[in-house]
Amino acid sequence: MVTRRTFVISAAASLSAFQFNSPLRAAMQKSPRLQLGIQLYSLRGFDVDTALKHAQEIGFQQVEFYSGMLAVDATTEQLSAMRSKVESMGMTISAHGVNRFGKDAAANERLFQFAKQLGIKNITADPDPESFPQLDELVKEFDIRVAIHNHGPSSRYNKVVDVLRAVENYDVRIGACADLGHYIRSGESPVEVIRLLKGRLYGIHLKDFAEMKEKTEGVILGKGHLAVQQTIDALMAVDFPSDGALSLEYEENPKDPIADIRECFAISKAAIDKALRARES
Repeated sequence: MVTRRTFVISAAASLSAFQFNSPLRAAMQKSPRLQLGIQLYSLRGFDVDTALKHAQEIGFQQVEFYSGMLAVDATTEQLSAMRSKVESMGMTISAHGVNRFGKDAAANERLFQFAKQLGIKNITADPDPESFPQLDELVKEFDIRVAIHNHGPSSRYNKVVDVLRAVENYDVRIGACADLGHYIRSGESPVEVIRLLKGRLYGIHLKDFAEMKEKTEGVILGKGHLAVQQTIDALMAVDFPSDGALSLEYEENPKDPIADIRECFAISKAAIDKALRARES
């Protein structure tokens, strides 16, 4: 006779086996951890509501704000309203930046409070060297990451080695937002940059330039020095976090960028879909 206790144990075992051995579970384990978003600076020629509408219509899953569309001194009510607006449009907020951290400890902490209220895990930043000891404590207290953004030639975080040296003695939550376009301007390979930043890579600005030099022209993804498919494959290989900020950033033609952004989106999404198919095969 099967007792109630035996039945419950058997049912639980069957459910566990289904959860961990079913084709559905296997497919979930193979699914990509990449959510394609946009740095809203790409849409700076529009007001914030129009920019969000464009992002939604194009198909982005995430948006990364900057201060021109969401000020860091916004009120709690304003932040709550923005979170609700973005969520109602079927998107999430991945990050905010680029923000400055400096000697003012209170200002630094306010940025973390802002990020907490906004519900984001990543602050894209250009931190002064003297801010790192405090940032080391703040990332632990808030469990929010600081992602150092490189600004290309002549900047203090020009090369990937500059970022690695800056973060090496601090909490792992202090890492990088790799602007791949600026790394191209600095003469570095985006794929190699991604490989070197494994474990501390929390943001990506997908951007391409025509030439590997300081003064050059921004182009549609893949038409310059960004190998799009290899870049996406590299992000998956280093386990880019699902709550990281993978943001297309297109800086050209700010008054009428929509057609170009749509093309960049289609190229990026095709690369992600191809990487998924390869992983599932």
